[in-house]
Amino acid sequence: MTDVDVGDGIGPVDPVTAVPRRKRKKRARRYPSDDEDTPDPQNVENTPNRQMITIPASLQGSPSPITRRRLAIALAEEEALQQSQLAASTMDPMMMTIPLSLQGSPSPITRRRGRALQLTDDEMQIIIQDLENVIGNICDHLGSIPASALGSNAYTDVADRPSRRSVYDGDMPRLVDFLRGMYHESHEFGGQMFNSLPEVTEYVEPLYDGFFCPLTNEVMTDPVITEGGVTYDRRAIEEHFEKSAESSEPVCCPFTKIPLQSKAVMSDASLKSVIAEWRRRNEAMRIRIARTALSLSTTEAMIRRDALELLCLLVDDAEGKDIIRKTKAIARTIKLLSSNTTDERHAAISFLLELSESQLLLENIGSTAGSILILTTMKINDSDDPIAAEKSRAVLKNLEKCSKNIKYMAENGYLEPLLSHLVEGSEEVQMEMVSYLSELVLEQELTIDVTKSTSDILIKLVCSCNTVVHKAALNVLVQLSSHHPNSKVLVEAGAVLVMIEELFIRKIDDEPVSYKAKAATVLANIVESGIDPDTTVVNKEGHVFSSKYCIYNFVHMLKCFMPDDLNLSIIRLLLALTAFAKPLDVMVSVVRENHRGHAIVELMNSPMQALSIAATRLLITLSAHIGHTIAERLCKTQGQPGRLVKSISHAGHVTERHAASVTLLSRLPHRNISLNLGLVQEGAVPVILNGIDEMQNGATRTSRYAVPYMEGLVGSLVRLTTTLYNPTVLKAAKDYSLASVLTELLTGAAGSGEVQRLAAVGLENLSYQSIKLSQLLPEEDPRPKRKTILKRLLDSRVHSNKAPQHHICPVHQGICSTVTTFCLLEAGAVEGLLGCLENDSPRVIEATLGALCMLLDDRVNVEGSVSALAKLDAVRRVLGALRQHRENVVWHRCFCLVEKFLMYGNDRCVREVTGDRTLPTALVSAFHKGNAGAKQAAEGILTRLHKMPDYSATYLSVEI
Repeated sequence: MTDVDVGDGIGPVDPVTAVPRRKRKKRARRYPSDDEDTPDPQNVENTPNRQMITIPASLQGSPSPITRRRLAIALAEEEALQQSQLAASTMDPMMMTIPLSLQGSPSPITRRRGRALQLTDDEMQIIIQDLENVIGNICDHLGSIPASALGSNAYTDVADRPSRRSVYDGDMPRLVDFLRGMYHESHEFGGQMFNSLPEVTEYVEPLYDGFFCPLTNEVMTDPVITEGGVTYDRRAIEEHFEKSAESSEPVCCPFTKIPLQSKAVMSDASLKSVIAEWRRRNEAMRIRIARTALSLSTTEAMIRRDALELLCLLVDDAEGKDIIRKTKAIARTIKLLSSNTTDERHAAISFLLELSESQLLLENIGSTAGSILILTTMKINDSDDPIAAEKSRAVLKNLEKCSKNIKYMAENGYLEPLLSHLVEGSEEVQMEMVSYLSELVLEQELTIDVTKSTSDILIKLVCSCNTVVHKAALNVLVQLSSHHPNSKVLVEAGAVLVMIEELFIRKIDDEPVSYKAKAATVLANIVESGIDPDTTVVNKEGHVFSSKYCIYNFVHMLKCFMPDDLNLSIIRLLLALTAFAKPLDVMVSVVRENHRGHAIVELMNSPMQALSIAATRLLITLSAHIGHTIAERLCKTQGQPGRLVKSISHAGHVTERHAASVTLLSRLPHRNISLNLGLVQEGAVPVILNGIDEMQNGATRTSRYAVPYMEGLVGSLVRLTTTLYNPTVLKAAKDYSLASVLTELLTGAAGSGEVQRLAAVGLENLSYQSIKLSQLLPEEDPRPKRKTILKRLLDSRVHSNKAPQHHICPVHQGICSTVTTFCLLEAGAVEGLLGCLENDSPRVIEATLGALCMLLDDRVNVEGSVSALAKLDAVRRVLGALRQHRENVVWHRCFCLVEKFLMYGNDRCVREVTGDRTLPTALVSAFHKGNAGAKQAAEGILTRLHKMPDYSATYLSVEI
């Protein structure tokens, strides 16, 4: 027999509602009725300190609801005895809590009925408000009286249904939910239930509104009654009085708003004792629930562990294994593998190890959700639990006896069994394993490190006459070759020779062309991994990847009627080969000689986006070597370059295809008049300008391809400035004011360094045409003309409409404008170009200096140009660029500008040049280490600075 502590004075708890019966809204009976299930009095014994309930031996350790029910009934008996003792002592003090002003006044309405006819409407409203306050006070005080304190049922009519305070909000867990989970399968709730125990047991005993202070809305500690009869917590009401004392308004009751004559309060001793008793009972119940929950948790874990040890004995015979197979024991055991209890986890893995010894249960274990994943995780994390890791390793080894389990293991990232059976298994097993692996690589992308033995088996299976095995092996090789570290192993195993044979030689009538596409994909993956194409042999004749034999066959396989997958794989292969110098030269030769560029251009129109992008990128790579050939093929292809122009425009999002198309247009030779004329005729200029405008406004700048797209748009626009000699192109440049567009791109927020460079190049091209487009003023006849009287009258009438005098450009000595002559001064481009001199990129500096040099060309008024540049502080910025950069081209162009400043500048300009301390060093360095152009430019400046002999003057003196 075992004694269980039931606490002191705790009422019976319903395991479903978790609410003591004595405090339900419908008052419970004082004592349990005869029909209740009461315990045997022989099982209850009294001790001096506490009451102990003796549980029969048959119920010891039982977690069943019957045992808990009997414990609850015993608690009910104890509560009934103590409640009868408490009732007499609490009745009188509780009745004293009702203010004297309310006693003997059960019906205020009856007292005033005689005066009702004499009252006005306003007085009636005041009386109704007073009545509502009185009734509210009555309910508050009656609500604090327990039902057991009311000796007769007659009082219950007065205190009908006292108001209970709900202490649970929507987010707080309910005790009834906690107990319901504890009484059923508490292990399914895990730590979530027991972690919420402090919250659900904060207020176990029922609460009433009378316990709460109206000011703080919390259970009172020291209740006091004010002059108005309202009960507050002493600390809260005293703080209220202190705040009221600081104001000039009279002190009022914070609840009724009625003025108070005195701040004196009276201690409510009876209510204080009731609240103290409630706190003691609530704390005792919290301790009991916590102890019970802990006991139940420990008991259930021990029961599950004992059950697993018992099941281990059941699997010794075939009948027991068959029973387990038909139940949910395996699924529950797998669930227990993740238990936080070490003993329970060890018992589960031990039982699973016993089950895995049976061939009958292998498939059941492997097909159970999460079994393979949990076992492999335990095996990998052997440092956390070495015992469980060792047994999980043994279970997995047993599960390998079922081929389906090997597939399940591979799906969960455990590929070693599959690869081991692929190498060591029989031919039938190898075919099965390669099929599993093929299905797996098609479903998910795997990273597999292949060995030499595995590669040999796969190569052998590729050569199989079995179509299914052949296809499966190709699929596996495609995936394996995509992991670049495997390429060397595959090459050593002879994969390249087999794939070349599959691509060029193997021809079976009923074999699909997709096999050739897979072989080409394997070759492309191998070449992309970085192998040396000059040494990789592709056939028995000794040809290598970079040989004309291979590249010729690759290029000639590109046809529009071939499957897109095959064309894509071959183009990927060719693109990979262009990274090497020798294969690139051979490819350029093959494409130029055999006119195969036409097929690549047509593949740009493929509906398959990946193929279109790959073909475009191959043309971009080849454009640096055979750009004019590609441009001519593009113009001669049906629908081109119109389709290319359409592919530039986008609808809100820039894709890789948009960026590739516009990059191709910017990379093809800019001076190809056929392509430029075709672009203008196809309406490319407004499409390009619209794209630039959207990029500058930030509409599509978030795309990862925004930068190359923007650079391609500007490059495509700049290419038109190289053929302004064509009237159609010149008209388009004027109509769309290209000078203003390029000037804005110099300082635009969306512009990168490359955009600034391209804009400077375009402005240089436009400035070159300004010399030809500038209109000179008509020369006036020096002889005065004799005017007739009629001519004089007409001149006097139109005097007010006389045209204003034209502004003469100081550079071009004519009438200039941004639109018609592309004058850089009129367009305000000089300021932007001088700002670009502070860029860190030498290419940007080179292009900027080239545009500025066009303003100092010998065909313009150099003196006027130097004066205009000096006003914009050009001398200082040019010298600053000279200090930061040491490239030959930058040296050459900077020295050209500096020489012009010395020759045509005023005294201030000359002093600024000669006073620079870094200029002599730069001149000497350029003279020592520069190329021919930089050296010649430096020599000219040194001569003017009298640091080099003037050979022209020497020769002149000798002749004299």
